[in-house]
Amino acid sequence: MGYAEVMAAAGADPEGFWLEAARGLDWDRFPAAAHDAASDRWFPDGMLNTCYNAVDRHVAAGRGDAPALIYESPITGRAAQYSFAELQDHVARTAGMIAATGVGKGDRVVIYMPMVPEAVFAMLACARIGAVHSVVFGGFAAPELAKRIDDCQPALVMSASCGFEPGRTIAYKPLLDEALHIAHHKPAAAIILQREELRADMVAGRDIDWAEAVAAAAPAACVSVAASDPLYILYTSGTTGVPKGVVRDNGGHATVLHWSMDTIYGVEPGDTYWAASDIGWVVGHSYIVYGPLLKGCATIVFEGKPVGTPDAGIFWRLVDRHAVKVLFTAPTAIRAIRRADPDGAFIDEASLASLQALFLAGERADPDTLLWIAGKLDRPVIDHWWQTELGWPAIATCFGLGETGIRAGSAGHAVPGYRFKVKGDDGGDLAPGTVGNLLIEQPLPPGAFRQLWNNPERFAAGFVDFPGHYTTGDAGMIDADGFIHIMGRTDDIINVAGHRLSTGQMEEVVANHPQVVECAVIGAADELKGEMPVAFVVTRPGCEALDDLRRELVASIRGDIGPIASPRTIHVVDGLPKTRSGKILRNLLRDIVNGANIVVPQTIEDPGVIAAISELAAPQPAA
Repeated sequence: MGYAEVMAAAGADPEGFWLEAARGLDWDRFPAAAHDAASDRWFPDGMLNTCYNAVDRHVAAGRGDAPALIYESPITGRAAQYSFAELQDHVARTAGMIAATGVGKGDRVVIYMPMVPEAVFAMLACARIGAVHSVVFGGFAAPELAKRIDDCQPALVMSASCGFEPGRTIAYKPLLDEALHIAHHKPAAAIILQREELRADMVAGRDIDWAEAVAAAAPAACVSVAASDPLYILYTSGTTGVPKGVVRDNGGHATVLHWSMDTIYGVEPGDTYWAASDIGWVVGHSYIVYGPLLKGCATIVFEGKPVGTPDAGIFWRLVDRHAVKVLFTAPTAIRAIRRADPDGAFIDEASLASLQALFLAGERADPDTLLWIAGKLDRPVIDHWWQTELGWPAIATCFGLGETGIRAGSAGHAVPGYRFKVKGDDGGDLAPGTVGNLLIEQPLPPGAFRQLWNNPERFAAGFVDFPGHYTTGDAGMIDADGFIHIMGRTDDIINVAGHRLSTGQMEEVVANHPQVVECAVIGAADELKGEMPVAFVVTRPGCEALDDLRRELVASIRGDIGPIASPRTIHVVDGLPKTRSGKILRNLLRDIVNGANIVVPQTIEDPGVIAAISELAAPQPAA
């Protein structure tokens, strides 16, 4: 069936639709019902094991020799490949090592590791014995790690001696030691993977050497768990306060990720799929680890960056080396590649014969970037949208269902299972093409969050503003053809002299200038008009006529949107402050421009960028 037929089927009988999708997995007890309205749980009476479905069942089906996990570390020069049978052995022994510390079903395990195969072994091993893993992005500062430890109270922490960024080694163990000192909760044990480049000092009585422990461990079998039991807790990277722990269940999660691999991405067992992200983020959970392996695909763990490890051609060389069929990355990665290789010379050098599509997500894909890479690759480049809370795509061009219509600036159509509405602040439905609050009708489909760890009040807050709907926090609009456009977070809709304007729309115009590599537009407080747009622009190397650039950008905004949208200021900067997942910290830029007291978040990528922007953009005292 094509997209229209599948969308209609999911809407007409969602319970029957998702029960049929669940048949793609191996269940210990197949669910009698799809959804329980009282508890809002999917497959409430089902029993299964996610690790078995991701690893063991492929071996049992005779595909043990098929490639499962590919490791590439251009920083260290290491590479490895594991078949499903080899992955099964590593995961079973890792699970045995974890169980030997006393961890069992329902216990939490924090995984604080770089992008190495052992990190994937650890995630799958927790799933194998029914433990709940909580992966923390490797290299997060000690206070952020301590917050997560205190919130989920793990019985065990698994970490490594070090990780790598281009040009530097990050010692993880001192960060872990400090976090465990700060945290009120004290895990009983820490298993440490010693890496040759930098070995760590061990704490007697607490720290366990990974290599020694796994060699001595007996393989552990899969433990059957309820479909509604938690698989993992993933904390969103909030900049202040205690981050919220999104809880993912086993049954709904496995069902939709398996289903999404061929329907959205168009891959089948035996294909190689590469999500160039990190396991510390939801993309890494869903589409580095679980999704591809559940489908029987080979997946790539990449310890590197799109540029600088060693150059802007690394993505394309690895696509050729491993016959990657679908590549998934963030728009910020493509912007970095474009800035380093504006003519696409590295793309021209590559064959890319295997590559059928590039998917982008994680932040808004500005049309200029999307059209640039689409022109260079001469293949579909598909923007799609989802959140940590949702766990899998909600808006996309479903490549595997034959969808080919791509509209630059739109994330595509609603994925089957999701029902979107755009409403005004008064709760009324808005006409097509009108920007408002982007909402998803309840119940959310399988795989979406059903709780926040130990925080029911914060979970409920996402559903109270518009009863019967989940508030995404994004502003958006649905055009007359059903394409959904994400205009930015709702707080990125600014009010200029009574006019509601989208900063995302302004960013589209600014990013379309040939000298602009990356940009952000925020609303700054203004005594006369309430708010005024302020733009931050990163230019191509060699761009020197900055006054001309500013005039051209203002003219473009006036011409495309209107004089009311003309920015108060356009700052040209060397870089934009981002989280480690690549999202631009627009709220921080707003605080800087408005002269608010700022605290440099622990989650940012480059603290030096904030210092430079603060000096440039902070309001000047009146003369």
